[in-house]
Amino acid sequence: MINKTRLAKVVFGSTFFTAMIVPAMALAQEGASEGLETNAQIAKFAAAAVAMCVACMSAAYAQAKIGSAAAGTLAERPEVAMNMIIMMALPEVIVLLGFVIAFMISQAA
Repeated sequence: MINKTRLAKVVFGSTFFTAMIVPAMALAQEGASEGLETNAQIAKFAAAAVAMCVACMSAAYAQAKIGSAAAGTLAERPEVAMNMIIMMALPEVIVLLGFVIAFMISQAA
């Protein structure tokens, strides 16, 4: 039997690793023709990628917890369905803010 904690760590680690590698490969393809001039640009794009990844992972964690609680609540009290839909939509703001921060970091001089 697989330990759930270990499985969660493996899934989270592989997802985070993939989320960091795919943009790096796209940047490497673009950089082949132009090239990145400084290490500061590389650090800037890496910081933007980390900002986006952390925002998405935290929103996914929040939605997982809210979703399981919402399913239990709706089974007992179906009249609160609209409240649960609103609660499921709130973590998406975290993703939008992460995108805005990543955009601001990548556009910084």
